[in-house]
Amino acid sequence: MGVTKAEDQRVRIQKKIEKVLTARQEEEQCCPVKDILARFGDKWSIYAILMLGKHETLRFNELKGLIAGISQRMLTVTLRALEEDGLVNRNSFPEIPPRVEYSLTSLGQSLLLQLLKLADWAKLNIHQILEARERYNKK
Repeated sequence: MGVTKAEDQRVRIQKKIEKVLTARQEEEQCCPVKDILARFGDKWSIYAILMLGKHETLRFNELKGLIAGISQRMLTVTLRALEEDGLVNRNSFPEIPPRVEYSLTSLGQSLLLQLLKLADWAKLNIHQILEARERYNKK
């Protein structure tokens, strides 16, 4: 008997998962995939990327006002990490008072597209997820 399309896809998925989970840091100090996912996979990074994608360019306090619940310190840490990873541009203008604006890089834009796909999936499956939560909470 031959391998079905579903079985073949499952095997490919399992191989990809295994590669991600067993990735080790290279001698050249190249980050493994799971390290990169951890860096921008937190909720604050996702919100920052979504807001910068929506508004294109924002000042720090504008961005802080758009992300409910984020502290000034956490936004600073988040933006620095996203900038370090090449996802966010920080433009500083020599004015009085100083003006700093943030925007997504082309790499950040490409991540934004993937986050929007994840959001589409969440919208498509929200009812199933909510029903599953209800069943779980009734246990």
